[in-house]
Amino acid sequence: MRGTTAVVLGGSVAGLCAAGVLARHFDEVIVLERDRLPPDAEHRRGVPQSKHPHFLLNSGRRAIGEIFPGFEEALIAAGGMLLMPSLDAAYCENDGWAPRKSGSMTMIYSSRVLIERVLREKVRELPAIEIREGVTVTGLRTTGGGSAAGRVEGVEFRAGDVDGHLPADLVVDALGRGSSVADWLGAAGWPAPPEKTLDAKVTYTSRWYDLPPADKRPDSWWWQHLVVTPTQDTGAHPDEHDFLSNFFPIEGDRAIVCMGSWGIQMPRQADSFEAAADRVRAAAFGQATRVCTPTSEVHLTRSTGNKWRRYDLLDRPPLGLVSVGDSICAFNPFYAQGMSSAARSALILAELLQARDALDHAFFREFLARQKKSLDVPWMLAMARDQAYDFATGTEIIAPWRRRLAARFSWPVFNAITATSREDAYVERTFAEVFNLDKSLRQMATDPRFWFGIARYKVRQRLGRTVVPGGFDDQQDPPGTDFTDVTRGASHGQPVRSGSRAAR
Repeated sequence: MRGTTAVVLGGSVAGLCAAGVLARHFDEVIVLERDRLPPDAEHRRGVPQSKHPHFLLNSGRRAIGEIFPGFEEALIAAGGMLLMPSLDAAYCENDGWAPRKSGSMTMIYSSRVLIERVLREKVRELPAIEIREGVTVTGLRTTGGGSAAGRVEGVEFRAGDVDGHLPADLVVDALGRGSSVADWLGAAGWPAPPEKTLDAKVTYTSRWYDLPPADKRPDSWWWQHLVVTPTQDTGAHPDEHDFLSNFFPIEGDRAIVCMGSWGIQMPRQADSFEAAADRVRAAAFGQATRVCTPTSEVHLTRSTGNKWRRYDLLDRPPLGLVSVGDSICAFNPFYAQGMSSAARSALILAELLQARDALDHAFFREFLARQKKSLDVPWMLAMARDQAYDFATGTEIIAPWRRRLAARFSWPVFNAITATSREDAYVERTFAEVFNLDKSLRQMATDPRFWFGIARYKVRQRLGRTVVPGGFDDQQDPPGTDFTDVTRGASHGQPVRSGSRAAR
């Protein structure tokens, strides 16, 4: 039997998604949250990363929508913006501004705090769920630690000055990067789970701004999202040219300006932050920042290493416990995989609870196996970039020759994919599916049609038969020309000749 009571440790995105799943299968679902939860979309101590931009990938949107029907509509009604990045965002790539056109990917832009507020509202619609605030989890109650019958049977907690104990048929660890669950299991007799780690020394810094009133914004602001990728110039240049920079729109006519880097000291004071924004390699980035009104201090984060606790490799993983979100696998936040990966894990839990009646060895083994397969997809993407840095540390660093190959070819391959995506719908769609965790990097790498499309584009490029110009001057405003109709004509065999840098 599954039992009657489930306890979720942590009330952030991962914990709320898990609670939404459990409410369909347990009489009582208790969420223990250390913070006092705000009634509105506000920051709280337990989620310091909420002050930075958050992307909810398509796979995550779908997973949350399955757990909480109507979530997407509720998020948009609360102020989230449904946009098409290829049409509504300006991207500064290797050789300048990329051309603007429609694509297969859409995204809801909002703050992390709004996502959590909407999720909390959805959770509170479910009568089986009780959220207990101001409660600190202090340990686990277990039996038979490390043995074949070893099980987690409940949790210990402190609420104010009172210590307590909650029995549970299932405990979900959603305590995040700093979860102590592995330590508590170790103290109870289980071996420590093997860990895969890689820290590429990413630091990022953000500040919140109010946009100018709509009638006072520059005429050149056709875009809503502005992205400047790191330079690929190996010569001398300012550090800021190596930043990955985002002018990220959120609800309420606001934007989060975020700059990040691999291995570079980042600004943490207001004056140095705005000075750095002015030195980002695309002039429009600093200009946009300067015409907005700052509404926050500068927020800096360094806790960005990739870490995967491999409970699936234990000979006798504990019964009665699953881990989701950053508590099982934390990613470099640059890759926007955390919330979506957590929601995907919750959906796996939902499918197994629907299919199985007993929380036995087979249940937990299958959960760990399926979760591992799901986490492999974003983990491989994170490794593909972070392993290229010689200052990276951790268990997943690679041999110097492999690192040199990764550093040498990752940008040229990325450039070829993004250029081809302008004119080849299959390549564009496949790359979007990989970005959104709907396909793995391995699937893309072994797809003959994908690589044929890139090869064909490169040949056409050499022959001067590409359709869409690229490389618009990054010292000028991003061009607003919509090339969608031009690319549609090309897809019907009507190529239009143009030089690759024609429209500077």
